[in-house]
Amino acid sequence: METIKIKYFSEEIERLCYIAGKSDWIDLRSAKEVTLKAGEYCLIPLGVAIKLPKGYEALVIPRSSTFKNFGILQTNSCGLIDESYCGDNDQWYFPALAIRDTVIHVNDRICQFRIIKHQPELYFEEIEHLTGEDRGGFGSTGRQ
Repeated sequence: METIKIKYFSEEIERLCYIAGKSDWIDLRSAKEVTLKAGEYCLIPLGVAIKLPKGYEALVIPRSSTFKNFGILQTNSCGLIDESYCGDNDQWYFPALAIRDTVIHVNDRICQFRIIKHQPELYFEEIEHLTGEDRGGFGSTGRQ
């Protein structure tokens, strides 16, 4: 089991925890109350800085209920935080765009993250033809 070092910027937010058997994504919470009007953008502080182990990175995405509950979108679609972002003031943020007027309260769960190993070094070999089955290149079945 890996040990992750974490600094909290708020005493008000619940501490991170890994819930075995439920999901390997970990919820992140708003560390301050944010009021947004439709069309406004804000970096919502998540109240944590995390020192990731060497060779690892974190993917940060909205929770499935974030848009329904708060009417916000994550502007970078998927956040990527690598292990170099590990300083004492490197707080994590959620870049939010409001689609409707909304209020996000301290401790509201707005996004989630998981820690993964870096992709291995790859070499791309150019070829004329691939040998797999041709699915037509469209949609889940490959056919219109």
